[in-house]
Amino acid sequence: MAADRLRCYLEGGVPDGVQRRCPGARDPRPPRRTTGHRVAGGIYFATESQVWGGGRAFLDPQLPGTAALRAYLVTTGQFADLVAQEMYREPGGDLDLAEVLDTGRAQLGPGRYETLLRVGDLDGHPVLTFTAPWSSADVAPLAPSAAYLRMLLAGLLEGQGWDVAEAARYLAERPGARGVWTPERVRELAG
Repeated sequence: MAADRLRCYLEGGVPDGVQRRCPGARDPRPPRRTTGHRVAGGIYFATESQVWGGGRAFLDPQLPGTAALRAYLVTTGQFADLVAQEMYREPGGDLDLAEVLDTGRAQLGPGRYETLLRVGDLDGHPVLTFTAPWSSADVAPLAPSAAYLRMLLAGLLEGQGWDVAEAARYLAERPGARGVWTPERVRELAG
């Protein structure tokens, strides 16, 4: 969600809080538009991140409520390169988006971010994201690391226009974080 993190995926670089370098996209240009957005469902944390430590964020469209996200208007090639980098693969291959655009879902593989979802439309463009093929009920929750929460917190502050208290409460209440992270502890991550 944080613009600095996306910039590393597009231009290449090392996001704050991690050691792993992103190779960058074939097309390193910035998004043509960026906006905060909400979609049906919820975010939960599960499975151990090799990059951040702790649980990763996934979207489960079956969870009640709405999920806060950041919508970036990128090219289809940039989107394919983002997906590849999230799967620890080299960017450069194109994705066939016909199925996800037609049905709202396409599973590229069994991996943690290999399921594409069409979660709506925004200003005449499809809103696509990637998540796990399983639901939040299918995996054990796992609390995210402080570094990961700090990056998500920055993205919420940038993209949603929330104050620190609201963004911290949102993150602390997500499955996986709830009961481990309090809004006060998350708020402290903002510095």
